[in-house]
Amino acid sequence: MAETSSSADSDARVLTEQGVAARIAAIAEPVIADLGLRLVRVKVSALSGCTVQIMAERPDSTMTIEDCERVSRALSPVLDVADPIERAYRLEISSPGMDRPLVRRSDFERFCGQRVKVEMARAVDGRRRFRGVLLGIEGDAARIHREDAGPGENVEMLLPIEDMAEAKLTLSDALIAESLKRGKAAERAQREGAAGEAEGAASRQAKPWRDKRRSRGAAAPGFRPTGSDRRPAQHEGE
Repeated sequence: MAETSSSADSDARVLTEQGVAARIAAIAEPVIADLGLRLVRVKVSALSGCTVQIMAERPDSTMTIEDCERVSRALSPVLDVADPIERAYRLEISSPGMDRPLVRRSDFERFCGQRVKVEMARAVDGRRRFRGVLLGIEGDAARIHREDAGPGENVEMLLPIEDMAEAKLTLSDALIAESLKRGKAAERAQREGAAGEAEGAASRQAKPWRDKRRSRGAAAPGFRPTGSDRRPAQHEGE
């Protein structure tokens, strides 16, 4: 149990919200976690009067439409009770997208080699904005190879993660290819999982009939042989 807690703490979000968005995140995160998903970011904007955008994902960084619907159904009544915003608002549940924010230490490790854009809450070498290729994690900082370095400036920088205001991926051919590959793998896993559940349900439905048939020593009405096994006749062609 201690190991599980330690693992969860080590992958907690490092870049978090402020103000109203932080209050909503505190309400939403445990609800989303109960669904086996992870909160990525909460953003409150003036879009359509007021929009609360909540980004979530699976541990493998994927997110399906069905996942978004599950989050919406579970979270809406909780937000209605907590009432974190005094005026009417529109709730929007989404995946992080390809140009996703990086909010966990594991995000900076997973997307090593991708192009990133970083805005610092505290300036480093007199600058707050950096753009370049993420080279990995060193201690509590992310190393990037800068694409925006001027003459005489360091090409590689170590940026403390906890001092970042925002970090996100920027679109590139490599990122698009990786995202498509991950999406296809998630769809394949989902199809295989659904097929396994259907097969398991069919087996559970057929088992009592097989047990009943053995106890009687003869086939129950409605059964016909199918190879070495027997199943209800109404299952044929389904």
